[in-house]
Amino acid sequence: MIPVALSIAGSDNSAGAGAQADLKTMSALGTYAVTAITCVVAEVPGKVSAIQPVEPRIVAEQIRLLFEAFPIAAVKTGMLHSREIIAVVADTLDELKIQNSKFKIPLVVDPVMVATSGDPLLRADAVALYGERLFPRATLVTPNLDEVRTLLGRDVASVEEMRRAGTELVARFDSSFLLKGGHLRGDTAIDVLFETDGGVHEFSAPFVPGVSTHGTGCTYAAAITAGLAKGLALRAAVAEAKEFVTRAIAQHLRWERPTGTTDALNHFARS
Repeated sequence: MIPVALSIAGSDNSAGAGAQADLKTMSALGTYAVTAITCVVAEVPGKVSAIQPVEPRIVAEQIRLLFEAFPIAAVKTGMLHSREIIAVVADTLDELKIQNSKFKIPLVVDPVMVATSGDPLLRADAVALYGERLFPRATLVTPNLDEVRTLLGRDVASVEEMRRAGTELVARFDSSFLLKGGHLRGDTAIDVLFETDGGVHEFSAPFVPGVSTHGTGCTYAAAITAGLAKGLALRAAVAEAKEFVTRAIAQHLRWERPTGTTDALNHFARS
């Protein structure tokens, strides 16, 4: 049977990020994708104009219903936005664990805090709850360097600083972390995976300049989730996802309009 991957994320009407990007990514990588929508975002590349959270009880009901109907093989969380939604997602996953003593489904937590445009996507009072409720139960947490700064309270501006930060995050939360170095803006986009067993692995690809896409973090985490759903080990899932997101950026889509240019990731780019 085709493996099923669940994305718990916000809806991006431009389909470059959020649940829509997750659906495309997971489908392109050979899984059946299902979604639990946490909020509706009015967004286009470069701008977020409105966010409407979904009632927490509806978020919980979506997750419960999907687990009843599908053999969920891996779960990804994306934009959760508020303490209430983070709490209800954690509570519902805890509830499912209680109901099934063999609950060992991989969980990838993408701590979505700020959009590529710079617009905030997470309420300030919700950051600590990620660390309390979701990070400790995650198979992998996938922060970019802006999110690492929020979590640690300091800038990370080099690969060496990424190594120190990743080691600290693993020790603090007892979960594996993938620190994404695209914001370093060098010739090479370097990401570093820190596993709970002490393993440290670098993944690199040429940095693609001049592309104003959004949703790379969502796509990357969704690709890792798809790999885990297919049974790949964590390191192999990250490697497959790195290749996928690099290809989606390099073969990006572009529309020229009188008011400007719109870029988007190409989730169905061919190697």
